[in-house]
Amino acid sequence: MRPRAPAARRRIHEAVRDGGRDAARAPGGHALTNPLADAVAARRFCYVVELVASALKREAQVLEIAAKLAVMPEIVAGSVTSYAGGRFGQDPVRVATAIRARGLPPNVHLTCVYDDRAKIVNTLRALTALELFNVFALTGDYPAEGQAKAVFDLDSVQLVALVAKMRAGGRAPFHIAVAVSPFKYARTDCLYQYLKLEKKVAAGANLAITQVGWDARKFAELKRYLDERAIDVPLLGNVYVLGRRASERMAKGLPPGCWASPSLVDTISRESGAPDGGLEARLERAARTVAVLKGLGYAGAYIGGTHDPDHVAQIIGRARELEPEWETCAADLQFGQPGGFYLYSSPAPARRRLPMVTRALDGAGRLMPVTRDTWLRRRLQRLSAWVDRRPPLRKLTERIEYAIKRPLFGCEACGNCVLGHMEYVCPQTCPKQMRNGPCGGTFLTRCEVVDRECIWVSVHERAEAAGRVDQLKTYIPAPDRTLQGTSSWINYFLGCDSRPGHDTSLPDRGGYRQ
Repeated sequence: MRPRAPAARRRIHEAVRDGGRDAARAPGGHALTNPLADAVAARRFCYVVELVASALKREAQVLEIAAKLAVMPEIVAGSVTSYAGGRFGQDPVRVATAIRARGLPPNVHLTCVYDDRAKIVNTLRALTALELFNVFALTGDYPAEGQAKAVFDLDSVQLVALVAKMRAGGRAPFHIAVAVSPFKYARTDCLYQYLKLEKKVAAGANLAITQVGWDARKFAELKRYLDERAIDVPLLGNVYVLGRRASERMAKGLPPGCWASPSLVDTISRESGAPDGGLEARLERAARTVAVLKGLGYAGAYIGGTHDPDHVAQIIGRARELEPEWETCAADLQFGQPGGFYLYSSPAPARRRLPMVTRALDGAGRLMPVTRDTWLRRRLQRLSAWVDRRPPLRKLTERIEYAIKRPLFGCEACGNCVLGHMEYVCPQTCPKQMRNGPCGGTFLTRCEVVDRECIWVSVHERAEAAGRVDQLKTYIPAPDRTLQGTSSWINYFLGCDSRPGHDTSLPDRGGYRQ
């Protein structure tokens, strides 16, 4: 049975407005200078440079690079990675503190890979105490084989909501960046990336940074999508200095979410035969990408793939020279998927028919309206309370529910059922347990973790067939993990579960309030 969706559209505009306002003052009430937030607010094209604090790189090297980047006025932040590629690295909070001491404002990556919401809150408190307020909220790559067991207690939208909740307390003026990948060439992958970005902005994001890609049409597509919907969130385009080895890995979809087309791989392979190994060609391509971003109206560039400050300076200088020729540069930056999906040129598919189970459950919801105050709902509430007071009956109810849902939906008895908000696809069947849309790791509809179709393909296709895609923009809160193994039917009627419009996942008690 399908619950009614709470209103969500107006929150997008409110979040963009309020996020900027909340991020203006530090804990003690003194004025806070944040070069990244200030630059995007002033519509001044800026640069953020990614600093990969991997276990293979000595921390002293990263700090030396940061000191050199700090003297470049165009660079407003160094983005400190966390679990890049699903592997452990240096502590991002410690590295961020150290690079700030060397004059470079940090942008700290927060991921959901290994930390539950309580640990994330502790990290946010540490960032508040250190007055490190730029955060990049990410779901994170699934751990590489042999690493520790993943947690994924929250997804990236829920993480944004958590950071925004702490920001709303007035003590932590966080500036929240989020990721989006326009470089998806399967229709549902692409459309859900854009829809999920809307959810992130509604949850409180201030800035969006694209995944890596070398396709000017896709950069333009994302900007147009947001402009048409009056979603005024600043965009940083990812400008990755791609070498031969990295291009060959990305051609295989590694790391997840990163992809290089065969034509780009061939181009880089030819360039690598030059005396400099193709370095000048790589830097030129990066500079031309920056020129395209500025021409399209992006807020800035996010430079990755190099830690050499001289390379970064060359890219910035050359991009400035190329600004008048940005459209020519865009015509050359066409390394997309042959025959891939483009929102404004690909034909719409034939409308699909809803699966029988979906139609049956939709019909049951119309016949038995229990999502609003009806006589049936009131009776079921009284019955649930009566059953809940009798442990044997309570357990029997959970077993019956599980026996029905397990074969139909892959139920894991989470106790916080949101099937009605996800077109009757269970989020627990996603390896990352995502509840608000797919991660960025999908490739041509395939999951990054297991060799099968991403569950969110079915969610979007069913919603489209039913004419309710807009309902997918409803924010789904994190589940209450204490309800694992209990009946979601009882929990729903007693009002103790976590679901849209009834969020019990981030209570003020227990230390979540600042």
